[in-house]
Amino acid sequence: MHKYLRAIGFGQIKNRKQLQLLITDCIRTAKQRDYISLSEQEDFIFMECCKEFCEGMGIAVRGEFDENNNYIYDYYFPYLRGNYVSSEEDVSIERHAEKESYAGICDDLRIGVSLIFYFQNVISYLKYKERKQLPVKGTTLNLSALSCQGTVIMPIIKNEKEMKKVKQVSRNRSHLIAAARKGDEEAIENLTLEDMDTYTAISKKIRKEDVFSIVDTYFMPYGVECDQYSILGEIVESQKLQNHVTGEYVYHLTINCNELLFDLCINAEDLLGEPEVGRRFKGIIWMQGYINFPDN
Repeated sequence: MHKYLRAIGFGQIKNRKQLQLLITDCIRTAKQRDYISLSEQEDFIFMECCKEFCEGMGIAVRGEFDENNNYIYDYYFPYLRGNYVSSEEDVSIERHAEKESYAGICDDLRIGVSLIFYFQNVISYLKYKERKQLPVKGTTLNLSALSCQGTVIMPIIKNEKEMKKVKQVSRNRSHLIAAARKGDEEAIENLTLEDMDTYTAISKKIRKEDVFSIVDTYFMPYGVECDQYSILGEIVESQKLQNHVTGEYVYHLTINCNELLFDLCINAEDLLGEPEVGRRFKGIIWMQGYINFPDN
């Protein structure tokens, strides 16, 4: 059973029988179906069925047709469609070893690490691959995330001057990282000195202050799975929705983390605190991504 099913309002599913009924319903009453026949695999028709249970969030079922034209599902996953363009950087796609699913890798300078996410619109990518039109230029990326563990904490009070200073520092650091990747030794040295100064300043403050009054936002890999992260970011938008099948309530949040904007969904029972705009969300997330291809 998928760990993040509860994030979209299916926290009451406890056994395989209930799950099978849910998957069967998704296949039979899917609002969106997409398929592709791959020339490299004879008689292989790969199809994806998607059904939404709240606005922008639902379950995707992927599988193939056998020789008798019967659909056999391979796997499923809960999803949330992102509403905002999170990045315009180039994205690399890699297939997972065990099944026809894919991961995306995006090197966005605002994060400081390679951002790895679970790729949502695989069929669109496979169509480009089948037509031998890869790589595709001019794409954008909509990020989204599901969470089963989160806490709302209060923001750090900053005046307008301090907010402008933070944004300027972030932009300067992005420029330095970009230069360092190109081999600029001066930029590498400046980044090293900046990190040392930051470490020294935090070491002094942490003796008297709480860590979350010093650290405004962070984005860090979490655990052994490469598409899961521990984050702390500002809540830009907050909406409470109800799963129309189970009646469970979920929060649909828009998060600004390290100036990276993405949507997040979490079950109301898994969130500690009231998610008001301006407050911060701290939690563990499973990152997903939807690539906007030119012909979408």
